[in-house]
Amino acid sequence: MDPILIIVFAPLIASIIAGLGNRMLGDLAAKSITTGALFLAAALSWPIFIGFLNGSESAHVVPVLKWVQSGDMTFDWALRVDALTAIMLVVINSVSALVHLYSWGYMEEDPDQPRFFAYLSLFTFAMLMLVTADNLVQMFFGWEGVGLASYLLIGFWFKKPSAGAAAIKAFVVNRVGDLGFMLGIFGTFLVFQTTSIPEILAASAGMSGSTIGFLGMRLPTMDILCFLLFIGAMGKSAQLGLHTWLPDAMEGPTPVSALIHAATMVTAGVFMVCRLSPMFEAAPTALMIVTIVGAATCFFAATIGTTQWDIKRVIAYSTCSQLGYMFFAAGVGAYGVAMFHLFTHAFFKALLFLGAGSVIHAMHHEQDMRYYGGLRKAIPVTFIAMLLGTLAITGLGVYHLGAGFAGFWSKDAILEAAFARGTTSSTIAFWAGVSAALLTSFYSWRLMFLTFWGKPRWIESEHIQHSVHKTPEEAGEDTTGGYHPHESPKSMLIPLIVLSIGAVLAGQVFAPSFIDGSAEAVNGAFFAGSIYFNENLIHALHGVPYWVKYSAFVVMVLGFVGAYIAYIAKPDIPAKFVATFGALHNFVFRKWYFDELYDAIFVKPAFWLGRQFWKLGDIGFIDRFGPNGIAAVVQRGSAAAKVIQSGYLYTYALIMLLGLIAAVTYVLL
Repeated sequence: MDPILIIVFAPLIASIIAGLGNRMLGDLAAKSITTGALFLAAALSWPIFIGFLNGSESAHVVPVLKWVQSGDMTFDWALRVDALTAIMLVVINSVSALVHLYSWGYMEEDPDQPRFFAYLSLFTFAMLMLVTADNLVQMFFGWEGVGLASYLLIGFWFKKPSAGAAAIKAFVVNRVGDLGFMLGIFGTFLVFQTTSIPEILAASAGMSGSTIGFLGMRLPTMDILCFLLFIGAMGKSAQLGLHTWLPDAMEGPTPVSALIHAATMVTAGVFMVCRLSPMFEAAPTALMIVTIVGAATCFFAATIGTTQWDIKRVIAYSTCSQLGYMFFAAGVGAYGVAMFHLFTHAFFKALLFLGAGSVIHAMHHEQDMRYYGGLRKAIPVTFIAMLLGTLAITGLGVYHLGAGFAGFWSKDAILEAAFARGTTSSTIAFWAGVSAALLTSFYSWRLMFLTFWGKPRWIESEHIQHSVHKTPEEAGEDTTGGYHPHESPKSMLIPLIVLSIGAVLAGQVFAPSFIDGSAEAVNGAFFAGSIYFNENLIHALHGVPYWVKYSAFVVMVLGFVGAYIAYIAKPDIPAKFVATFGALHNFVFRKWYFDELYDAIFVKPAFWLGRQFWKLGDIGFIDRFGPNGIAAVVQRGSAAAKVIQSGYLYTYALIMLLGLIAAVTYVLL
């Protein structure tokens, strides 16, 4: 049996067992089955990935079953394994396995653990279906699967109104993007007469320059198709305009946040663009749109991260910003570099989310950083892990030393590729990326300083003090009100330690394979046949001026210094800034008023229209002529007729006689 079958279907089988067994199965059995299945999938994924790195593996397709045959449309359910798939396999399964293990400790007190672990495994299966797809319909199946599973996980605590609202928001916003994705798939089948990804990609170059009728106009075929497909990517990967669901997804349990924001749902759009890279290379206008949207998202989300107080929301906007980096890397043609940042980002972002969960666990579910402070001594393992994650996301590293954390290798390569491309849109993306790197460093160190340095501020949090239920006798002379932050259990710390290793070494070890696209292998390049690889751009990337190579390092240092001054040396500066630039701060803090804008443009008109249909259509027409009209007349007639149904024979005889007299009278007169 090919290992890919076990890798894909083990999470599904585990999910079904845990979901159907539920409480009858018990917490321990459900957790053990699902977590064991994910660790098995992760263990089988790494040899495939390493095999593509050293050249011992080659691309192949594993058939599963015949799926659809309808006229000219024929496609099977088959699992495609190549270098791009191998990257996603190790990212998805490794992070998901660690999230499963982490959830043992984080969800220990939850009464509905089997359902939670079943949803986690279902989410993983759906993502594996997406990345192993050999045709667009199968990709769409996985695409919708992760949308469904994310809805279930974000709204897992369904008795919490904000969680239910966040789940619905994620579902609805993604449906907008999915409409574009569906139209893109329909159009691609119309043009290429197949849904097979290899066949479509092989024919894409030949479609360059052709036109298609769209909205009454003749427009470039590939630009239209790729633009529609990219709309789907914007929704799934939370790009500017369709990003509003991502921060609200924090209402779900923290392990869900790590899984959605690190390894699975949000990376689906980046993967799709890279998988279909030959199509996008034949669509220059669509690529320019990808570049501009990615760059705008990168900068926009980073600005918001500088003002948020919720520790998970800061990291959520960080994810949105990092996804912008990946998209504009793909937009300038550096698809391998985009995948490299996806790879490294999975480790340090999962580390930061799970680290934040450990902090929240220590602080009795308080998420407001204003009530943290001085935690580095109380939770030292969590502190070191988040410190390494922060060094990775801010990109600490020195070019001439050839050493750095994961983000240094991948994010710097993106900036160098954008500069090397030399187009107007890529230059805009470069400067947006540099600006975002400055803001990333600032908000990342702001989070660290507010959480782990300064005086303990948790005594000011009524939520913490009222939820620990300690009597004065139990508290004794404790000046903190009887509550001490505590380190997380080993099931939560082990994933942090493993992810810390990835945050430190993932860039250093794998940079040559991802950036240069080659490995010490007898069969050639790592990415051969899986994505479009622009060798000229890679050569130009390595030859950019030194000031470009050091730009990210310089702004990283500036961001660190700014955060240190504002939150350690002179902590009164933020309040003074808000007092002086209140309008600007409010604009950024309110997330550029996107939620308010969408509420005014879409939500309120939709509710108004719904009320009109309800009052005028439902009550005014249907009820009036239905239940309150004809049906009411029949009801009243039935009530009158029931009066004469006495059951006595002489009554019926009298009625018959009167009827006969009336009929005779009518005939005679």
